[in-house]
Amino acid sequence: MAVKTFNPTSPAVRQMTVTDYSVLTKKAPEKSLLAPGRKTGGRNSYGRITVRHKGGGNRKKIRIIDWKRTKDGIPAEVKALEYDPNRTAFVALIQYVDGSKSYILAPRGLKVGDKVESGEKADIITGNVLPISSIPVGTVISCIELKPGAGAQLVRTAGAGAQLMAKEDAYAQIRLPSGEVRKISVKSRAMIGEIGNEEHENVNLGKAGRKRHLGVRPSVRGVVMNPNDHPHGGGEGKSPIGLPGPVTPWGVPTLGKKTRNKKKQSNKYIVKSRKG
Repeated sequence: MAVKTFNPTSPAVRQMTVTDYSVLTKKAPEKSLLAPGRKTGGRNSYGRITVRHKGGGNRKKIRIIDWKRTKDGIPAEVKALEYDPNRTAFVALIQYVDGSKSYILAPRGLKVGDKVESGEKADIITGNVLPISSIPVGTVISCIELKPGAGAQLVRTAGAGAQLMAKEDAYAQIRLPSGEVRKISVKSRAMIGEIGNEEHENVNLGKAGRKRHLGVRPSVRGVVMNPNDHPHGGGEGKSPIGLPGPVTPWGVPTLGKKTRNKKKQSNKYIVKSRKG
């Protein structure tokens, strides 16, 4: 996996880099595994903007990912590696011996022709999905279930991988990419290996247009607004925010302000926070 650069024919192209898609083996997605993608423009059911800086962008169809991998004991062959516009990771099209197809996130090192399987008796090889109780301590895993049967919710981004640190009674301790160590039920499932396309974080968009293609609209700094539009606004010339700390347009402290509820039910499962 690599990042491609270009000859500097313009100021934007000088900085721009793109992912090397030569590892992908199929351009057109599997039609039976597509769903229509609908855009909101950041607006709720009343038509009011509730998430700013959203809108526009290229049309995208949803690839239906098999997050649960419940076809235990049935081997499947990797038929293709594909691009998914809705996520940073690549997806792999697999076909089971009974003929059914599904998409999974492509872990690092997975190739066309490889065999993958799920279940307690599956081998500890990249792409296989097992209950955490059947995975050896120290293994790098991804696509982790928070609750048994809920489907993968943790460690799904490009290049991400967690490590199984310990197993004790009904819970296992897993170190997440953020550094947080968390207790998760040993009945929950996880995929062996880390997610592929690890060079994604090194991609430089290079120009504003590529951001617009992703559906992200421009963001304006609060200090250049008027005081009736933002608490940071106002003043003559280039001026500081004039507050003890930065706030949102609605006056809520931001950039470092802790927002997690101290009484949240799941706090008891956090062994070590990501900030130590």
